[in-house]
Amino acid sequence: MLRGSVVFRCLLFALACGCVATGNVQAQKGDRPEQASFHVKNVFTVKIPQGSHSVRVWFAVPQEDAYSTITNFNVVSDYPVHYDWDSWGNKVGYLEVQNATTPQIGISEEFDLVRTEMRNHPDPKATRPLTDAERGALSRYLEPTKYVIVNDQVKAISAQITGGETNPILAARKLYDWTLQNIDYWVKDPDHLKASPVGSTEYCLGKKTGNCTDFHSLFASLSIAAGIPARMIYGSLLKPTLNGMAVDGSYHCWIEFYAPQVGWIPLDASLANIYGKPFDLTDKNKNLVELTTATGYHGLDKSKIDYYFGNIDDRRVVWSMGRDLMMQPAQDDGPVNSLPKAYVEVDGKSSTDFTRTFTYKELSATSNSSD
Repeated sequence: MLRGSVVFRCLLFALACGCVATGNVQAQKGDRPEQASFHVKNVFTVKIPQGSHSVRVWFAVPQEDAYSTITNFNVVSDYPVHYDWDSWGNKVGYLEVQNATTPQIGISEEFDLVRTEMRNHPDPKATRPLTDAERGALSRYLEPTKYVIVNDQVKAISAQITGGETNPILAARKLYDWTLQNIDYWVKDPDHLKASPVGSTEYCLGKKTGNCTDFHSLFASLSIAAGIPARMIYGSLLKPTLNGMAVDGSYHCWIEFYAPQVGWIPLDASLANIYGKPFDLTDKNKNLVELTTATGYHGLDKSKIDYYFGNIDDRRVVWSMGRDLMMQPAQDDGPVNSLPKAYVEVDGKSSTDFTRTFTYKELSATSNSSD
């Protein structure tokens, strides 16, 4: 049972804190990671269908790791809330209502966040191929999921891209460069490009477009096919554009891959695609592009291609890790694709009849980020 699995939770915490190892992927001398502080608020409103008997809600809460310090966490809800851990080790809020007499459930969570930039310089000389023992220990990060597929086509493309490279950092960089060059973020041309609703390797590969989840589903598939462990991180960007505004800030996802003797290395191919690949800024796409970036779009900047391979800006909050989640207590309607917001079941069936409003206010920053 997850509640009692202290060892499992400690292992997941250690892995989360080990996004970058302390000896081999260090910032260069003189680099100083950016740091920013925010007050964050999430408001969920869940509709209760007339005549329903049971409503269960699992909702994302902020995950604390080596780069995220959470304080003053508080939840106000119409019904009692308790917390547990899902199958990927994410802390999750949960409530259930039987034979409710109200038309909706309100949940409001607030907290303060101090977020530190992940600034690193992945060194291929510091790593080596995985051993059989390491592959066994990291097997869950080498497995496909419902929408992160690894079929013969994906294996062939991955092998062609990597060209027999066995160094995980060099191979991952090849996959990263190929992904950002061959896929276009849908916000660049919203009249003709669309994102999938689920974050799909097949969609992204077939349409050559998608959102952040599509981008990183494809990267994860190519990485797993190359024998490189990968895990997807779901969070939100704390954009200066929406600071203090009562507008839903939505969500964003990125990815981490594993290199022996180095640890977990983050990357964001979708933002690298926005910043580092030329496109025309128009009246139709400029607002979408601005809201998709972490710190605002100021035109082509190819330095972001190198930056987002190993570095992650400080304007983010982490909600969860992983795909095909099993909740605690267990849900009835199969694995949950991901948890950037909430998952709801009504009488044992998944329901999307809820809203989430995510707002934030920047409290302070050690220095102005240039990203």
